Amino acid sequence: MTPQTESPDRHVASVTTFTDAAMHSRATLGHLGGWMTRVLLLLVLCHAAWGPASAWGQGKEKDKYAPLRDKMVTVCLEREGIQNQRVLDWMRQVPRHLFVPANVRNAAYFDQALPIGQKQTISPPYIVAYMTESLDPQPEDRVLEIGTGSGYQAAVLSGLVKDVYTIEIVEPLGKTAAKVLSDLKYENVHTKIGDGYLGWPDAAPFDKIIVTCSPEDIPRPLVEQLREGGRMIIPMGERYDQAFYLLEKKQGQLERRKLLPVLFVPMTGDSEAQRKIQPDPAKPQLRNGGFELANEGIAENWYYQRGLIRKTEGAVEGEACIVFENDEPGRGTQMLQGMAVDGSKISGLNFSLRIRGRDLRSGPHPDERPALRIHFYDADRKELPIDGVGPWDGTFDWKRVSKLIPVPSRAREAILRIGLNGGLGELAVDDVQMKVLPRQ
Repeated sequence: MTPQTESPDRHVASVTTFTDAAMHSRATLGHLGGWMTRVLLLLVLCHAAWGPASAWGQGKEKDKYAPLRDKMVTVCLEREGIQNQRVLDWMRQVPRHLFVPANVRNAAYFDQALPIGQKQTISPPYIVAYMTESLDPQPEDRVLEIGTGSGYQAAVLSGLVKDVYTIEIVEPLGKTAAKVLSDLKYENVHTKIGDGYLGWPDAAPFDKIIVTCSPEDIPRPLVEQLREGGRMIIPMGERYDQAFYLLEKKQGQLERRKLLPVLFVPMTGDSEAQRKIQPDPAKPQLRNGGFELANEGIAENWYYQRGLIRKTEGAVEGEACIVFENDEPGRGTQMLQGMAVDGSKISGLNFSLRIRGRDLRSGPHPDERPALRIHFYDADRKELPIDGVGPWDGTFDWKRVSKLIPVPSRAREAILRIGLNGGLGELAVDDVQMKVLPRQ
């Protein structure tokens, strides 16, 4: 989903993406509390004022951030598998710091989501690059974006395609983004306030469509507005169980390919009104705790997967386990899963899992340690006390560890994080279980 206060120059090479995970301008892949401030910021509500976009025109501002932007691309995008050179080159140019509030600007070039107000976030750079690369943008393309958010994704697309048409349903966000894009002279970006479920029929058809919020199913108007042979990337599924889908329109039909698990805020308006499956916060569920379900070697239901391998040998339960490895102090190595949790009805969550350690040790900061952590949020998506199982150190064979974690009465959402979390060594994990204790 606590603003970053540490020096961006120190950590930009350490943090690597929601979104996921994770985590669009709204991908839920954030960062809280020391290293956590860099990993789960996706859910935090920010009321900060925006700084002036005109600062981009000042040489000092440009010189200050250009090295950080270059480092972000090299470490967080290229190293994590983004290959499209046009995307990489242009993301070295777009001033992400001018698309976020002034009070989190020093964290603009970390690979993390940042709050932009209205309970929304700007997506981590990796997610932006991944979605952009998946579209295979061409110079003559006309692209429709659903969910303008901060305007950063539209700015990234603007240097790669002919025209970008972007729609935002939250009016204050849409107006702010339109002004920033205009001030920065992204003249081929066309903005509109409206329900993205309906698309932009007056400007259709589009060569590519990018959706940066999550519907339960593909909005029919978007299918109709995608030209024959066109591509769409969309995070789709249940509220806390989504994945990217790459869609291609062939002979009037959509061929779909499932990509990474992710967690995005829902598409509101008509899309949310038509949602058939709603989460039950009185009965939160942990999905795929044995890591048996996978797509192309990636564990299903877990997003923002970094520094891990799903192995089909050596498991102590079922046929698969997860192995985290890291030898770079401070590097984000983890996986996340979100869920609805109603603390007025649930008193605790009892977590149990099997782990094996090889030379486990802390990273540079006290909170950069191998562990399971659970992060709770209230109805306004403000952070509540953090708890968890661990941390773990040293070398040991498979063992079961467990802990009953109290749920704050104000909790309405939670993010579960498992991994090295900036620590070092090798951690194997299997058979993660969660038992819900009702409030009496």
